[in-house]
Amino acid sequence: MADEALFQFLHSEIIQYVNCAETGESENGRCVSKLENMGFRVGQGLIESADCHWNIQNLTLNKFTKDTPRFKDELDVMKFICKDFWTSVFKKQIDNLRTNHQGIYVLQDNKFRLLTQLSAGKQYLEHAPKFLAFTCGLVRGALSNLGVKSIVTAEVSVMPACKFQVMIQKI
Repeated sequence: MADEALFQFLHSEIIQYVNCAETGESENGRCVSKLENMGFRVGQGLIESADCHWNIQNLTLNKFTKDTPRFKDELDVMKFICKDFWTSVFKKQIDNLRTNHQGIYVLQDNKFRLLTQLSAGKQYLEHAPKFLAFTCGLVRGALSNLGVKSIVTAEVSVMPACKFQVMIQKI
C-alpha cells in the first residue's frame, strides 16, 4: 500500500515539476509531450529490468512472463499489458479491453488511480491530459520493448474513468 502512495506522490510531483518548468498556454503541449516521453522511457525500463528479451521467431518473453503462455499475436501482447503489466504498475487489471481486430485496441479503466486524486468535477477535465500522458508513454514504451510499435492516446469523459486507445503501427 505504501509503494502505491509513493508512486502516486511521485507522479504528482513529476507533473508539478514539468508544469512549472513549462508555463503558458502554448507550452501545455510541450508539458504533455515531456510527460509522455518520460513515461515511454519508464515503460521500456520496466520491461528491460525484468530481463525480458523479445524473440521474434517464437513470439515469447523470458522471465517477466515465465508463467504465461507464449504470445501468438499482438492480441496476446495486449492481454499481457492489460492483465500482468497493468497489475504490476497499478495494482489492478484493466476493466475492459476492446479491439476492432485491425490494430486498434481500447483499454478502459473505470477507476484510474492517477485520476482519483482529482475532483470529479468537469472543471478538472482540462487537467486530465497531464495526468494521462505519463501512462500513455508507459504503455507505448512497454509495447515498444515487446516489439510492437504503437501510438497511445487517452480520453476522459467522466472522472476517474478513462480510456486508452492503442493504435498498432504496422512495420
